[in-house]
Amino acid sequence: MAPSFDDNGDSLYNFVVRDGNGVKGLVDLGLEKVPEQYIQPPYERIDKLKASSSDRPPIDLSMLDGPRRSEVVELIAVAAETVGFFQVVNHGVPVEVLESVKRAAREFFGRAAEKKAVYRKGVSPSPYVKYGTSFVPEKEKALEWKDYISMVYTSDADALEFWPNECKEVALEYLKASISMVRKLIGVVMEKLGVTLDESRIDGLIGLKMVNMNFYPTCPNPDLTVGVGRHSDMGMFTVLLQDGIGGLYVKMEEDIADAEKKGEWIEIPPIPGALVINVGDTLQILSNGKYKSAEHRVRTTSMQSRVSIPIFALPRPDQKIRPLHQVVERDGVARYREVLFEEYMNNFFGNVHEGKKSLDFAQINSS
Repeated sequence: MAPSFDDNGDSLYNFVVRDGNGVKGLVDLGLEKVPEQYIQPPYERIDKLKASSSDRPPIDLSMLDGPRRSEVVELIAVAAETVGFFQVVNHGVPVEVLESVKRAAREFFGRAAEKKAVYRKGVSPSPYVKYGTSFVPEKEKALEWKDYISMVYTSDADALEFWPNECKEVALEYLKASISMVRKLIGVVMEKLGVTLDESRIDGLIGLKMVNMNFYPTCPNPDLTVGVGRHSDMGMFTVLLQDGIGGLYVKMEEDIADAEKKGEWIEIPPIPGALVINVGDTLQILSNGKYKSAEHRVRTTSMQSRVSIPIFALPRPDQKIRPLHQVVERDGVARYREVLFEEYMNNFFGNVHEGKKSLDFAQINSS
């Protein structure tokens, strides 16, 4: 029989967060129902029956090098302008690497709790490797049903020394191949804006690279919880590898042409060998709002645990982010102010998930 955590949540918080047992530690105790601390308010819950599934076919990136390049460029641009996400195949990341990194994630989260807890903030052997749970559990009214390990890339040598043994080599390979693809995608979306960025500027815009491995344990009451709450990502692009379980939902922008779908949540079905691409806040700011960062969230499941492995391509902290002047000249107005990315990032990690509220930090309010 599972122990109870009934002392105003302190013992559960200590067990899950401070001691590093995570949500998986709770589930391994034999929980039969979701603890109160994880129950989301009704408006944050995900009703699977009310959501439709995306029927957009994946985009074949190999066609960027052929006679149908202009068609592919248009597909990418339209997706970035309307919903902020698309799936890609023939992306240059070997399928065997994708399968290996999913296996590595499951192997890491299958470790004993004390072996994962060595990577907790404050005790991790590197400040760039962090094991945790939820998003900002110390501030959240309801915790998210997710454990994760986050690995910031500084150099190959550091990755091979400090990243967990189960995943360091394959995660590094996955990261490098994905970043090569991201550079291509940046070229495409800038081309559609009529802007050319030099290599040093692109280096600055994706100079901070992070691989996360997320684990969503089986949940006894998935209708009451979320794996990840509503949010957009900070960077230029996020590359996401899903397993076959599903559970990723993207919100249709309020200003899309199809009035029936405004504000609707669409599930993004896993496609074997495909990667999901999310537009991030930085690209929305640079494009002066033409490209839309994708508001998304994750549902839990009672049937199987789930893993996902995102790569975040982010500006270096010292980069100043503002709308590109060519775009502002065309639009006649700047919709975002210049921000130092370090400050944007501190604001993002200092607040709970709340949709695309992170963009308010840079938004210029029109009167």
